[in-house]
Amino acid sequence: MKSDPIIHIENLKVCYGSFVAVDGLNLELFPGELFGLLGPNGAGKSTTLRVLIGQRQPTSGRVRVAGYDVVRQWAAVKPIFGYVPDRENHFEDFSGRKNLEIFAGLYRVPFRRVDECLELVELTDAANIKVKGYSLGMRRKLLMARALLHKPPVLYLDEPTANLDIHSAAVMHRILRQLVDEGRTVLMTTHNMQEVEEVCDRVAILCRGKLVALDSPLALRRQHHDRPGAAAIPCTAGFE
Repeated sequence: MKSDPIIHIENLKVCYGSFVAVDGLNLELFPGELFGLLGPNGAGKSTTLRVLIGQRQPTSGRVRVAGYDVVRQWAAVKPIFGYVPDRENHFEDFSGRKNLEIFAGLYRVPFRRVDECLELVELTDAANIKVKGYSLGMRRKLLMARALLHKPPVLYLDEPTANLDIHSAAVMHRILRQLVDEGRTVLMTTHNMQEVEEVCDRVAILCRGKLVALDSPLALRRQHHDRPGAAAIPCTAGFE
């Protein structure tokens, strides 16, 4: 029996002045699902994510997470998710451990959880090094560790593996699959069709704010005659 959706997006519309960034989006995401939100720049991926993390209010429509309305019941929604942004906002002069301890205090989780998260993202050996000495991959993994401190049932990631080396990207993918195996829900935005095919259970493709395809990566490829390359799927021409 299929479980109830943990994320429910209903007729979501988001406008910036006269520009419609998201246009009537309907989506349901379920517990234990790794869901990819795919589309070129300007497709509406980041705007949708901003609504989910409370940075942007819908122009119209409704979004619920675990049954709570993200606008009217934000205080209940906020503890439910973790967020990995596409841009870093670390405390550069503090160590990786100290960065996590600051947020552990905010989340009111025990400091032993810091060590667990450092181990999960393979940063234990670098825990006491200042973040300004971290590589790009290490910085991205520290963002992931921070998002997981309070063990959220939902995780949002904005282009989580952009510009990462192969090993760091593989570590991120392993963590994401582990999370969904534990029953958590992961929503990641990306413009990389290959990444979606490797790790996602389902994918929604956005184009100019509208949903143009929704299915498993394999099913989408089969629907488009198994033609090689991202251009075989609508609105994905030019993707990585």
